[in-house]
Amino acid sequence: MQRWTASDIPDRGGSTAVVTGANGGLGLVTARELARHGARVVLACRDEQRGKEAETRIRAEVPDAELHLARLDLADLSSVREFARAHRSYTGGRLDLLVNNAGVMALPHRRTVDGFEMQFGVNHLGHFALTGLLLPDLLAAPAARVVTVSSFLHALANVDLHDLGSDSRYRRWIAYARSKSANLLFTHELSRRLYRAGRDVLAAAAHPGYAATNLQTAGPRMEGRRSAERVMELGNRLLAQPAEAGALPVLFAATAPGARPDGFYGPGPLGLRGAPRKSWRAPWTRDDTAGELLWAASERLTGVGYGTSGI
Repeated sequence: MQRWTASDIPDRGGSTAVVTGANGGLGLVTARELARHGARVVLACRDEQRGKEAETRIRAEVPDAELHLARLDLADLSSVREFARAHRSYTGGRLDLLVNNAGVMALPHRRTVDGFEMQFGVNHLGHFALTGLLLPDLLAAPAARVVTVSSFLHALANVDLHDLGSDSRYRRWIAYARSKSANLLFTHELSRRLYRAGRDVLAAAAHPGYAATNLQTAGPRMEGRRSAERVMELGNRLLAQPAEAGALPVLFAATAPGARPDGFYGPGPLGLRGAPRKSWRAPWTRDDTAGELLWAASERLTGVGYGTSGI
């Protein structure tokens, strides 16, 4: 794969995208570059004030950006449903791209509004529900895409189908890895279902490698572990690539003609930094049986079924 940059993004004029977690980091860069190339972009953010600040930042760089700010809290399924009910007023009834970007990392044990372990609830279940609720509009658009952001750290742990909430023993990094494996398993199963149904929607995944965002420091800050926060800050300064580079695999999966169904893209060649390319993934993220079981459990837990969409 030749070196790919944001300048290679095709013209997105006339298209509409929803980007979750667009208030900072990868999400902000992704939203900005999509808007720069002509897309109408819905900034789906939990914190409305930070969302407004992101909107201002994007407009400063892309004065003619067509943006809409909307509240979305993936830790609350009622907020996900409310966003889905209202999204047509944001999108004009057209949705070409959904970027499931928002996430949390290595938090102390917390639960969502609906009682799910926070990392699994936000990173996987919230996006599973959102995708299902928005899928009818994606299916109605020509060549729409769903891009879900995972992590190279998914390799630390497979999804535990018997303990999805890590209730038996909570280890923050293992819980994070399980949620990121769930992102890939969801993409795999969604892609399989779309293919079987003959639907023209591409489901792919991406990861940023080691990118400097506030994701790494949020967990230590919540617990007041200042030394751990400083280690993460130091790693971001010395080792990580900037968010602008980390967002490139996401943008590649979202826009490049070369992206493939169930593809997983990240920086190369070692997966930490560099231009986007096809990424290694753990074999359990392509397990058809596990994908079906996770899908069934996700429908049951969220109350969001995909059957009415015909996949």
